[in-house]
This record gives sequence, structure tokens and C-alpha cells, in this order.
Amino acid sequence: MKIKLICDSLCDVPEELVKKHNIEIIPLTIIINENEYKDGVNISNEEFYKMMKEGKDVPKTSQATYMEFKEAFDKYAKDYEIVCITGSSKSSGTYQSAVMAKNDTEGKIEVFDTLTLSLGSAQYIIKACELLDTGIDSKGMIKELENIRESVNLFFVVNTLEYLKRSGRVSVTTATIGNMLNLKPIFGVKDGNISLLDKVRGKKHAVHTIIDLIKEKYETLEDKNIIIGYGSNEKDFNELKKEVEENIKAKSIYMTRGGACICSHTGPEILAISCSN
Repeated sequence: MKIKLICDSLCDVPEELVKKHNIEIIPLTIIINENEYKDGVNISNEEFYKMMKEGKDVPKTSQATYMEFKEAFDKYAKDYEIVCITGSSKSSGTYQSAVMAKNDTEGKIEVFDTLTLSLGSAQYIIKACELLDTGIDSKGMIKELENIRESVNLFFVVNTLEYLKRSGRVSVTTATIGNMLNLKPIFGVKDGNISLLDKVRGKKHAVHTIIDLIKEKYETLEDKNIIIGYGSNEKDFNELKKEVEENIKAKSIYMTRGGACICSHTGPEILAISCSN
């Protein structure tokens, strides 16, 4: 029986893979300017970035629901084995919604908690896509996803501390001083935890830093999958893309956009890089 891949919108999957493998994406709810939107359904990334820049309210996200997963599982369970890949259970209740729906649905369904977000979660979907044509079953795919867990790394940099200040994640004083000094905070995500790793001056230095962090994690990148991503800051992304192409030789290099779920916390201008086996 073929495998159907399902994920939530916490996973910022390269569009080419979504289209090629017909991946079903269960959207989280985005609440902004007192209006609710389904992530990627009735609000695009571009529309969300614009709203963030023009508004003063801090956007909020609400987990994908039990019923949304139940409807998706019921739709495919008769004809497919299902592998559902979600963003970190430490950041959202979406994983638990999927597990509850699985328990109430007949069929071969596996739910996998990536314990990361955005481009980090997308690494597991890349691996799952690579396995689709191997004849592997859903339980075997989950084992293979577990096998790459230690190799998955995600680093990102935000352009301004303003949005982290609005959400209360950094103090007003820290944000004000950081923005005055043009400091760019570098974050890493591992085992569901987001950590501040460094603060560097200027965008160019930030780009070099996240590339160096990836290179330091592995003996070689030639057998690895790299994903690079951004939000509304395409010009900055072109610099990151150029540096990656010149300095990294990998098995594959994918590109994607930071979605509303991650950018609601970081702001619309973000650069990110992830890697895994």
C-alpha cells in the first residue's frame, strides 16, 4: 500500500516537494488584527508579512484541530498508509491533535513529532519523500525518520528585535539597545528548544555566522540535505543563497519561505538554514 504524507503548517516545506508528492498540509489558525485565518489557505505568506509590518498587534497562532486531522485521515486511510509529520509538541498542541485523531481512525497511521519547527521540520519531510519510492511501509519510514533526528540542525537570524519585544520574548531595553547597535540575534533549535546562540553586528556577518554554524556541525555536507529560507526579505536571502552556493557542496539545496507560524514570533524578515542526513 502506498504512503500518504501529511504535515502541519508549522513545517515550512519546499513548494516543489509539496507539489511533486501531493503532500497534504493541515493549517494552523493565525489570529491577527482580531481576524482569524487558516495558514496558507485564506492568507498567503506575502499577505501575512504585509499585515505584520502595518499592524501593531502581536499575531497569535492556534493549533490545528482534532477534526482537521480526523477529516484528513478519514479521507486517505482506506487507500493509503499515512505518515503524519508535525511541528514540535513543545511549541504547539498540534501533535496531540493528530495523535487523538489517529487513535479514533481505522487504518495504518503513524504520527511523528519532529521536535523542531519550520525548516527543521521540513528536513524530515525531505527524508520521507526520498523514501516514498523505496517500498518502505509506514512503520519503517518512522524508524528512518528517528534515525536522522540527531543530525537535524536549524539556525536562524532575525532582522530586528522589535517583534520579539512585542511578544515579550526579549525586554524593551534589550531590543532598543540591540536595534541601535544593529545587532542580529542568532538562534538554534534542538530537541524542541529554541536557544539564543550569538549576537552579531550586521546582516552580512549574520549570514556568514549561520553558514559557519552548519559547517561546524558535520564532517562533510556532501551527503546532506540543506534548506535555506526567508520571509519578506528577498534581497537578504539572495545574499544567503549566493554564500551557500559558493561555500557549501551538499547533496541537495532546497529553498522555502518562513511561514506565518514562525514569523509571527520572529517578524517577517528572517533568514534560516537547516541541514540533516
